[in-house]
Amino acid sequence: MGCVNGAYYVTRYLAGKDIRLLGSGNAGARNAGRQLGKRGFAFTLVIDIGKTILALLTVSFIADGGELALIISAVAVLLGHLFPFQLRFQGGKGVVVFLSATLFLVPEAILVTGIVLAIGYLLFRRFTLPGLVSLATIPISSWFFTASLVYSIGLLFLFLAVILAHTLSLRPSSTSNT
Repeated sequence: MGCVNGAYYVTRYLAGKDIRLLGSGNAGARNAGRQLGKRGFAFTLVIDIGKTILALLTVSFIADGGELALIISAVAVLLGHLFPFQLRFQGGKGVVVFLSATLFLVPEAILVTGIVLAIGYLLFRRFTLPGLVSLATIPISSWFFTASLVYSIGLLFLFLAVILAHTLSLRPSSTSNT
């Protein structure tokens, strides 16, 4: 389910274009919002949140709520989002999938994340650094709310995958136009 990339399909449908060739080139909600406005952003969020929650609901039902099965499923959705095979492994950065999985697994952690983000934004008037710090609270706060090592380590892995996806996308392209 992770391979269903909301930004790609919304941009194809609304603009007839490939989101990976527009703006930042990222197949994610932020780029979709910049290219298509609030409507494109909202549709992308609905798809990416929906695919994550649907996958986790399905696994929760099949695995009777087993923590390890849910984390493995969340990792699979995130990896599919980052590397969708039908898009030649060029997906989004995974923030929405990470937050959606957290919302499903440890909803209280989202509250902590939101508070940290709000405080950071008020202090710095930017989202990037406060956003990073707020995302980093998820594996820690999940431990406090659930005492589940499986959730804490799994959410740490998801966080690191999102950070890695952002880090790799900051590198300049090795192709040249000459």
